[in-house]
Order: sequence, then structure tokens, then C-alpha cells
Amino acid sequence: MTMFGLAVRWSLAAAGPDVAPALRDFVRDRSLDRFTGMDGLRFKTWRMVEGEWFEGTYVWETAQARDAFAEADRAGMGDSPGTRIIGSPPVLYEAFEVVGVAEGAAGFAAGPGPQAAQAASIPAS
Repeated sequence: MTMFGLAVRWSLAAAGPDVAPALRDFVRDRSLDRFTGMDGLRFKTWRMVEGEWFEGTYVWETAQARDAFAEADRAGMGDSPGTRIIGSPPVLYEAFEVVGVAEGAAGFAAGPGPQAAQAASIPAS
């Protein structure tokens, strides 16, 4: 099995306090659907350290699929939803080799992260 990675990272250092919740909402409400089932994509993970950075980490089946996506993504990044929410373009595009992936006993899960689950479990007032 071959896997080719791409990381696209934005700095959140100058972003306001409302950016992290807006990014969570965007990923949950729009971005998950866009990437689920995408041709050539093995998986995508959205990662964030509030106040520091937000990142899309992609793993592709081929280097060609990764590189084509990266080229098209860079070309449209000035008007991308992530850039609009954060207020600045990505600071990093990094292609990398995926050496291996292990699935743990808990199994692979797809969907929004714990913030969405916590919000769903809070009773309405």
C-alpha cells in the first residue's frame, strides 16, 4: 500500500478568539462532506492547537493525486473558506512520505471531533 502525505497549515497567532469555534463548525458542517469519498484520498485529518495553528493533513493513494490537489488548492487558497475564516493564507504546504499507519483496538473513526460531541451533549436551556 502506498501513501503520500500533504500538510496545509495556517497560523492562528493573529486570529481572534472566535476563529477556533468557526473552524470547528466549518469542518463539521461543510468540509467533512467535501472530502468524504474523494477520489485518490485515503483520509484527511483536521488538526488544531487553539491560538497557534490549524492544519489539514491529507494522505493520498498516489503522489500524482497529492500533487494535483496541492497545485489546485494553492491556486484557489486566496478565497478558500479556511483562509476567509482565519484571515490569512496558509503558512505551510508540506509534502511528506507516510511510512505506515496502524489501526488501534478502538478502530478507525470518521467524523467531527470531541468539541462537537460535547456541544451535542449539553442540554438546551
